[in-house]
Parts: sequence; structure tokens; C-alpha cells
Amino acid sequence: MEDNAIQVIYGEGKGKTSAAIGQSIRAVSAGRRVVFIRFLKGRNLDDYTCIERLEPDMKVFCFEKEDELYENLEPERQEEEKQNMVNGFHFANKVVETGECDLLVLDEVLGLLDIGVLTIQDLYRLIERCGGDISL
Repeated sequence: MEDNAIQVIYGEGKGKTSAAIGQSIRAVSAGRRVVFIRFLKGRNLDDYTCIERLEPDMKVFCFEKEDELYENLEPERQEEEKQNMVNGFHFANKVVETGECDLLVLDEVLGLLDIGVLTIQDLYRLIERCGGDISL
């Protein structure tokens, strides 16, 4: 990916997703293609319905199958969702390899480090492959 960015948002409290959505809308307004992958929030799409209208310039993905937040799931269901999130991260790598977007947003991806789904090396490898501007 040349001249592209990965937007990784992490921290306590609210506002992370709103900031990611704002960056995405700004990119789409500038004629850029955006892939937005969300993690740890379940399939509940209430916060995302407005940005789905920006397709095909902006594509929103969630690989989780449960509607609930990851932290609210029973341990067995959490284990199943971990594999789904790994699949989402693999998809992010494919997006970088194919160059199919100008801005890749990985909402809550650092939370995957906290729950042991990814290692810091996994994330570093993705960032290195991107070769563009990176915001953490």
C-alpha cells in the first residue's frame, strides 16, 4: 500500500469509534477508498448504519458472529469469537497486500493484544507491510 494509512484507535472511555468514523468520512470526502474493520463490539450495527451508506468508497466489516460485546460473552462463546477476530485480522493483512484501500481503519485492534488474540509482532508485521502513514 503506497501513501496509505492504518488508523488504530485504543483507549479507555468513549470516542474511539467516533474518531475513526470521522477520519474515514474525511478520507472518503477526499476521494479515498476506506476499509473499516471493527473488533470486540459484536455484530450490533447501530453505530455503523450511517457509514454503510458510503459504500462502495467505504466498506465496513465485522467478523464476529455474536451480537453482544466480547467482554459480555460466556468464556466458551469468547473462544469462538477469538477465531472470528483472527479471521478479521487476516483479512486486514489481505487488504494491505492487495492495496484495495487508501485508508485501513482497525477499530479496537489493540484490544486483541489484551485478550491474547494477536501478538505485538503480528501488529508490527501488518504495519511494516502497509508502508504508509500510521496513527496509533
